[in-house]
Amino acid sequence: MRYSRDMIGYGEHTPDAKWPGNARIAVQIVINYEEGGENSIEHGDAASEAFLSEIIGAQPWPGKRHWNMESIYDYGARAGFWRLHRLLKDVPVTVYGVATALERAPEQVAAMQDAGWEIATHGYKWIDYKDIPREIEAEHIAKAIELHTQVTGERPRGFYQGRTSMNTVGLGCEEGGFEYLADTIADDLPYWHVHKGKPQLMVPYTMDANDMRFSSGQGFGTGVEFFDYLRDSFDILYAEGVAGAPKMMSIGLHCRLAGRPGRAMAIKQFLEHARGHEGVWFATRLDIARHWAKTHPYRAKLRPSQMGREEFIEQFGGVYEHSPWIAERVWDAEMGAIHDTPAGLAARMAQIFRAASDEERLGVLLAHPDLAGKLAAARRLTESSTAEQASAGLDSLTDEERAEFDRLNSAYMEKHRFPFIIAVRDHDKPGIMAAMRQRIDNDTATERGEAERQVSRIATLRLQQLLDDN
Repeated sequence: MRYSRDMIGYGEHTPDAKWPGNARIAVQIVINYEEGGENSIEHGDAASEAFLSEIIGAQPWPGKRHWNMESIYDYGARAGFWRLHRLLKDVPVTVYGVATALERAPEQVAAMQDAGWEIATHGYKWIDYKDIPREIEAEHIAKAIELHTQVTGERPRGFYQGRTSMNTVGLGCEEGGFEYLADTIADDLPYWHVHKGKPQLMVPYTMDANDMRFSSGQGFGTGVEFFDYLRDSFDILYAEGVAGAPKMMSIGLHCRLAGRPGRAMAIKQFLEHARGHEGVWFATRLDIARHWAKTHPYRAKLRPSQMGREEFIEQFGGVYEHSPWIAERVWDAEMGAIHDTPAGLAARMAQIFRAASDEERLGVLLAHPDLAGKLAAARRLTESSTAEQASAGLDSLTDEERAEFDRLNSAYMEKHRFPFIIAVRDHDKPGIMAAMRQRIDNDTATERGEAERQVSRIATLRLQQLLDDN
């Protein structure tokens, strides 16, 4: 089974974003313009809207219009947008514009463009696509681009559907004209997503630093709470940037929510707080996408989870000495992006090894050669074992050293009935010999456990070399 989700991302050490001017944080503000694109009988939909409004717990009214719901959305277009525009007209902003909403907002669109804001597409209609057939959603994306281009004068370069299906990201990739997709909340930095062998830049969005939480039963109750959350998010990310790991901070706003007076104050206070720090880059999502594509271009890498069975076993079948069955079982099990890293694949192979029978595990130990033994002298070691023994100088022993290794190997084998195994890349020659002398005295059960740990360590080091070289 191939697991589709990427649960590793950048891992412990994120890349240096290298924001312009060596900024310590990129702040990205989104205004969602949805008013006029929501569900409404007058828009040809089957029911009224019920999402993201002042009416917590609202339900759709099938076949009926909902006066209060519509007037809440009307407020966003009539008043909320202009309040946010006054606050943010001098700030780089990305608008997620629903195409049918933009069509009904010529003055607002003109104001967005006068402010130099980026207008990305927020889809054709602001509806839930989870049950929409793939071909219909694809048709809607095409319509959104067409209408967006007619209304704004240029096609959108970014895409955020918002109320997605499992097809949305794939369809966005296949459309082929987007510099970034934003339907992800998986990271604090942009990242490359590969769809059908082709890379697509993702610029993550947010659902926490987002005024949508004013419309939920467990969210922000006041503007003070919203500001506190934005400030704390900024401060943590800014500190990480100062420490050498800059991130981006996304903020999501809606005209009918944050555009209300009691909430707009939080935006004003946040801007003052952020502007009080040096090294803050306010940017549109397109700015960030273009910077990332230039500074961190996509680079293809070896992806074990995407290999065919034969290729995988050929590449990794020798990681455990003469034991390709471990690679075979790894491939047959669940694999995903987490197993495309040296540590992730090593952990999976070690898991398979530990799950094997006692006889199978002993077979792996017996497959290992003696250190500096007869196979090495006859040049019959595997390529990996040859390189490992050479790394510790075991290929250039004096006659006295070779005699001592032979003596210790024989004594160890006689007592424990399997070869002495150690990850030689972790040691030098004197250290290896000292470990042999010490471990001979262990009881066999203890030594069996240590030998199995060393086998897994050897595999980890081999995988680091195989994957880091690719």
